[in-house]
Amino acid sequence: MFKKTRVRFIIIAIVIVLAGYSLYWSVSYSMMSEAEKEELKESGQLEKYHNRILHLGLDLQGGMHLVLQMDTPKLIQNLASNKDDQFYSAVETAQQQSRSNDTDFLQEFRNQVEQKNLKLARYMSDLGYKNEDILKQLDQEAKDARSRALAVIRNRVNQFGVSEPIIQKQGEDRIVVELAGIEDPQRARQLLQRTANLEFKLMKDPRVTQSLIESIDEYYKSGELAVGDTTGQGAIDTSDQEDSTTVVKEAQDTTVSVEDILGTQTETDEEVDDSTVVADKEMLKEKPFSSLLRSGRNGIILVEKRNKYLVDKMLGNEEVQKLFPYNSDFYWSPDDKTVTLQNGQTKQFFELYHLNKEADLKGTYITDAEASIGGGGTSAGQNIVNMTLNNRGARELARLTGANVGERLAIVLDNSVYMAPSIRTKITGGRPYIEGFENMQQAKDIAIVLRAGALPAPVNIINERTVGPTLGQASVDMGVRLMAISFIIVIIFMVIYYNKSGLIADLALILNLVIVMAVLAYFNATLTLPGVAGLILTVGIAVDNNVLIFERIREELKKGKTVKSAIDSGYSSAFTAIWDANFTTIITSFILMQFGTGPVKGFAVTLLIGVIASFFTAIFVTRTIYNFMTERKVKQTLSI
Repeated sequence: MFKKTRVRFIIIAIVIVLAGYSLYWSVSYSMMSEAEKEELKESGQLEKYHNRILHLGLDLQGGMHLVLQMDTPKLIQNLASNKDDQFYSAVETAQQQSRSNDTDFLQEFRNQVEQKNLKLARYMSDLGYKNEDILKQLDQEAKDARSRALAVIRNRVNQFGVSEPIIQKQGEDRIVVELAGIEDPQRARQLLQRTANLEFKLMKDPRVTQSLIESIDEYYKSGELAVGDTTGQGAIDTSDQEDSTTVVKEAQDTTVSVEDILGTQTETDEEVDDSTVVADKEMLKEKPFSSLLRSGRNGIILVEKRNKYLVDKMLGNEEVQKLFPYNSDFYWSPDDKTVTLQNGQTKQFFELYHLNKEADLKGTYITDAEASIGGGGTSAGQNIVNMTLNNRGARELARLTGANVGERLAIVLDNSVYMAPSIRTKITGGRPYIEGFENMQQAKDIAIVLRAGALPAPVNIINERTVGPTLGQASVDMGVRLMAISFIIVIIFMVIYYNKSGLIADLALILNLVIVMAVLAYFNATLTLPGVAGLILTVGIAVDNNVLIFERIREELKKGKTVKSAIDSGYSSAFTAIWDANFTTIITSFILMQFGTGPVKGFAVTLLIGVIASFFTAIFVTRTIYNFMTERKVKQTLSI
């Protein structure tokens, strides 16, 4: 089938169309002004660009590279009680040995315990009675503390609004954070190092929330503030629903143009699902704010993912905040959740909570939180999280829950609501629990989040590298300049040396680069400076494939073969050499991807895609053009 020239051209056309569509988003995004990006962000459209464009890495657009380390010695000290000079000496010596020998602190601490013959039960009786048991528990506590630190840092970065951050563990006690495009390094540094803030806040009465939403509607209805285009999602109903399903009321309206109502011009309309119903403008005029909201279970407000930014902006307006009742504010869930509509359709929603602004109970009172299976009562067999509070926390919790039975108490970490369970009865003893988790993993995650409120040890920045936007732009300019120079030189050389056949090779070379960039954009990849080097190398590989083919064709023509026969023999003879060269490069790329670090992986990925694309353009595309040239008439000569 692939021998037919028409079929081959159809395949090439499909590849070009798909590549063009993939690159359209990146090209369109790069040509936008900051005002246009802000407008798309307000209308919830910017995210679909972010999910489809080719991102620039830290070395190309500037940003921060941080290596954070958990202060394990401080953790050990915090876990101990009745500390004396001998204990402090063991910790200090272990810390010095760990730094000088570049070894694990806990192993050095174990050595000090043995050398000094310390009885750890004297300092940490709550962790065990034998040294070996206590040391194992300390190792587990250290691992747990690192997981808590990782959860806190991820939460911080998400709130900071950095797109495509890299946050990962390195070794036993380090965390690597890369924030591309960051403009305020000092703020980011402080954000990452500060301790997590855990609070418990009561949810406002639904009637108070409903009244506030109506007031906000009235404010925006008056037209005093212009905001972006919006997606109507049905007026909010904050009545307390007792059902435990994730099904919410079906939308009564959908995207419509509200430029004449809210005063902001938009150039593109959002895509509308066939299952939704288009609302008229009168509905949006009457309820410009609440039309963005949905009613979820238990009176929780739902906001579609693409509308979160606009709702947040509307609530953040200074005049709107004057409408808020005393001691109240809105808080978001940390992540979006999949919600099933009554029509069976699923969408991504953020939860929005109207809570007391001041904390009703501080998270600093929590001393421990563990995930387990409930053993009795309504929680029997369920995944739960047991919390332990200190004496003051136990008294505060008993007072709070006793006075608010039937109300909902939100668990707020860094201003994000993780859960808002109902208070069923007065909780005494300082050991409350939370139920209602979908699985044990979710319960463990929440336990980590709760413990993060009282982080047992600080996190220190041990290495920091800041790449300024100017240096990043210089790298981009240098990469583009080098690629352009190499590209032009290669194109000129191919035309001079191979005449018209050189033009065919140049066409294949251009298509090769388009395909590589399109594939990177399709997978939402991040292009780094090593990746640019991979692109430049791809140019050489693509040309090398064509050189092998052209030289074989020349040899066949010198033997007196016809043009068509020489082309057939040239491609057939060159195929083995091209395959061997490309296959070995592919193997090398896979090895670099498997064992290399971040920059090396970026180079390997780009090179791998480039090699595969060059194989396609050299063997398939150029051969198709030659077939087209020789099919209709017998050529006596070939410009090569």
